[in-house]
Amino acid sequence: MLLVDGHNLLWRAAFGFPAAILSRDKTRDLTAEFGFFALLRVAIREEIPEPPEVLVVFDGEHGAADRKDSDADYKANRVLDEAALRPLRAIPHVQQALTGYGIAWIEIDTAEADDVIATLVANSREHEPGRRVWIMSGDRDFYQLVDEHVRALNTVMKRGRRHIGPAEVTERYNVAPEQWPDFCALKGDPADNIPGVKGIGEGTAAKLLTGGLHLDQLPDSGRLTGARKAKVAETWEQVLAWRELIRMRTDLTLPHQPTGDPTRELPKPADVIEKLGLW
Repeated sequence: MLLVDGHNLLWRAAFGFPAAILSRDKTRDLTAEFGFFALLRVAIREEIPEPPEVLVVFDGEHGAADRKDSDADYKANRVLDEAALRPLRAIPHVQQALTGYGIAWIEIDTAEADDVIATLVANSREHEPGRRVWIMSGDRDFYQLVDEHVRALNTVMKRGRRHIGPAEVTERYNVAPEQWPDFCALKGDPADNIPGVKGIGEGTAAKLLTGGLHLDQLPDSGRLTGARKAKVAETWEQVLAWRELIRMRTDLTLPHQPTGDPTRELPKPADVIEKLGLW
């Protein structure tokens, strides 16, 4: 099963595609729509060993509301200027094409794509424990979900390093996937505007969590001493709150469940644009 972080892929298509794709009269930029299907087709062809069931997940319009209610600074660094709106404006076209070609997608108005994908992974673990799952996204928060059957897939990375499992997370960050929310709460996560504890970077955070420790165990571990202890103590309640922001929900009610059957071959990007009447 291939779970696609729709907004993440659209953003990459809009701003990382090698060439701009314009309508025949040069008045419309179609790079996001074209690039979305081009990048997805290539990923399936080159990275997935067997034809997968594809399920694309989009952020709901009010998906981040609960987290923003908990912390007004959550994702407050993301500016919706004219450039940032380009991939968002492509969403209706992409969803229309996905529906037209029989490719499943989910968008829940009050849920972030992260939580929908996490719920799909949890359901797969419960009902199909041996099923292989890939999460296509550049968002490292998905590292908290990886295990022996679940991999993050980041096709921006070099060949041979695109599939991220527990070993790759531990090798790079010296923490286990299940420690990821604890790790990011301590060190911070600029992508979500989570500052972390002042003076604690990746290396220090990993050392504090050595041996599989979680935040709840840290105060009694004897690892917090001197200035470091004071810094963590000053922001302790906030650190725990940041961890909750980073943790993904796995209990959502979903409008669509995987069927277990491979998705039909994805259409060529040019055919998608033709079908949508956008040329």
